[in-house]
Parts: sequence; structure tokens; C-alpha cells
Amino acid sequence: MDAVLAPALAAWRAAGLRREREVLDGPQGVEPVIRGQRILSFSSNDYLGLASHPDVVTAFRRAARQFGVGSGASHLLTGHSRAHRQLEEELAEFMGRPRTLLFSTGYMANLAVATCLLGHHDAVFEDRSNHASLIDAALLSRARLHRYPHANVDALARDLGAVPARRRLVFSDGVFSMDGDLAPLPAIARSANRANAWVAVDDAHGVGVLGPTGRGSLELCGLGLAEVPILVGTFGKAFGTFGAFVSGTETLVETLIQHARPYVYTTALPPAVAAATIVSLRLIERHDLRQRLDDLIQRFRRGAAQLGLPLKPSSSAIHPLILGAPERALEVSRALRHRGFLIPAIRPPTVPTGSSRLRISLSAAHTETHVDRLLDTLSQVLR
Repeated sequence: MDAVLAPALAAWRAAGLRREREVLDGPQGVEPVIRGQRILSFSSNDYLGLASHPDVVTAFRRAARQFGVGSGASHLLTGHSRAHRQLEEELAEFMGRPRTLLFSTGYMANLAVATCLLGHHDAVFEDRSNHASLIDAALLSRARLHRYPHANVDALARDLGAVPARRRLVFSDGVFSMDGDLAPLPAIARSANRANAWVAVDDAHGVGVLGPTGRGSLELCGLGLAEVPILVGTFGKAFGTFGAFVSGTETLVETLIQHARPYVYTTALPPAVAAATIVSLRLIERHDLRQRLDDLIQRFRRGAAQLGLPLKPSSSAIHPLILGAPERALEVSRALRHRGFLIPAIRPPTVPTGSSRLRISLSAAHTETHVDRLLDTLSQVLR
């Protein structure tokens, strides 16, 4: 086996595509300790700085004493605790939807939506920049997958009009994870409505961050249950914990409970994680964390424009600096690391060939000084 696999790994490394794992010596944060060195990180999805928030940590510890560490079983056996139920109820109220269902990961939530609702005689339509979990979910559903050019709603509308199917689902990211831009959700919803298609949005990078009250991309765009009946969100980003959810109608959630294999046949999320996430949700409802993040985003974008840095347009916490070749992205990432900054290079197949980049992500836990240091150092390194 190794004789077959080793040449492919060598070619992968030679192409500048090998990935390496960092090992943190302490908690997640904007200044983690890695290999004994404290470094300034702009690579985390902990957008509101809640992963190590003392209130969230305290809730986790208290719940671990009450419920233990593991859930011990699937939700449909004995793994569904009072903490799970409370989180589902509070999330449903927060998202303004009749019901919410918890999942162990965002990947599993997306798999559940597509594989439970679609089959051989159906079709699913996806943006070419969608996250891998949405693409895999469509493939595993055995429905016909149609991918339209990034944010091109005209192409989506043509596909919807040309493809006959029993059921049709438009499945899109809310905020695209590698580009940081917002999907044209109102136009997507209108096109889907005209074609009698369902819409599902994975708002992993929007919930908790975007919108007047932090309810995400749909709130920002003024869309509700009628326009987007299926909403997927995750806890590993703005919530700072772990897990995911699907929010929708009573009928949708009950269908997932009864028939979604990624829900039925897996161990439930640890109750302590659910309890910690309840506290995260209450912190997200505070306006000050989102306002602080937005202020830092504006400071970074203004500074980058003054320096002429080639950032892609973004109003989210994600800011791609396109560098082209994988080797160039690695070179800049290593130069930043030498100066005390952690911003890994993002290369194919995560992004298209020729668009290797630094994915700079901001957090409410950053300071103005952190942002200014990053801008100064980027200017030096790129020169």
C-alpha cells in the first residue's frame, strides 16, 4: 500500500500543496502558544472570541459535572439531554423558526439535509464556490448535481428552467468561506420561487456575526422562512464551541429526526458542549461584540486600501489576499510566521488553481494594535 501511496504524496509535496498541522499548547485565541512561542493569529474562525470566554468555559465545566463528558448514545436512544433540548428551543426562538435540530458537525448537518430530502429523481443546484460539505452532500444524495458559476443567478435561473426533476433544491453558502463574500440570497430565493424549488442556506460564517441582531445572512438580506425554508448553522465559528444545527418548520425537523442517517446513526453532541453553546448564544445577542468586530473589519479594510493590498471585496470577517501560485502563498505565509504572525496559505484544491491566497480572518478579540501591526508587516513582506 505504501509503495502505491508514497509517489502521489511526493508529487503533492512537490506541487507546494502539502498541508501541515499546527499544535497549540494552550487555548484557542488571537495569541495562541505554538511550540512554546506566542504568536499573533489571523487564521481562526472564532469571530467573536468566545472559544475561551470565561462564561462559556464555566458553563462547560458546570455541565460536565452534571451530565458527564460524553453523551453515551445517539439522540434517539439515551443521548438526548435536557441541555440539548434547551439549546434547540433557544436556537429556534433566536432564529425565528418553529424548530431546530442539533447535529454533531456542520458537515453532518449538510449531509443530512441533502441525503434525507433528495434522491435519484431529484436535482440540486450549487454555487461553484460552495463549501466541500455541500458538494459532498449533493453527490451522496444521488440527485443530479448542477453547479453554476460563482454568484451567477442568471445561470442558476437557466439551469432551474431547463432541468426537470421531482424535487429541486438550491443549496448555497450564506458567506463563502474562502472568499468572504455574501451570496446573492434575495435573487437566489426569487429564482427558486419561480421554479418551485426549495432553498437551503449554510450560514456557518454568517450566523452570530451578520445582521442587526446577529441572526446571520438571512437577517441581513431580509429573508425568512418563506424564502429560505432550510437554514444550516454551525457552532464552531462565531459561537466558539462545536456542533451544528438545522432550523426550519416542524415538518422539516421531524423528517430529519426520522429519516436523516447522519442524525439517526451517530452519537449525540456532548451535553456540556450544548450547555456552553447556550451561554454563547446569549453572548451573541449582545450588540457590543459584533460592533467591535465590525469596527476592526473597517479599520483593516481602510488600511489595506491605503497600502494598495490586493484584497478581494468582503464585508464579513474573512479577507482573502490573492497571491496566485501555491509557492508564492507559502513564501508569504512563512515570511509572516518568521515575524510572529500565523496566517496559513490556502491552496488548491480548497481554492481554484491560480488563486492561492492568505485567508485573513478577524476576531472581536483582536485589538486595533493587532490590526495595525498586521498591516505594517504585510506591507513589508509583500514589498
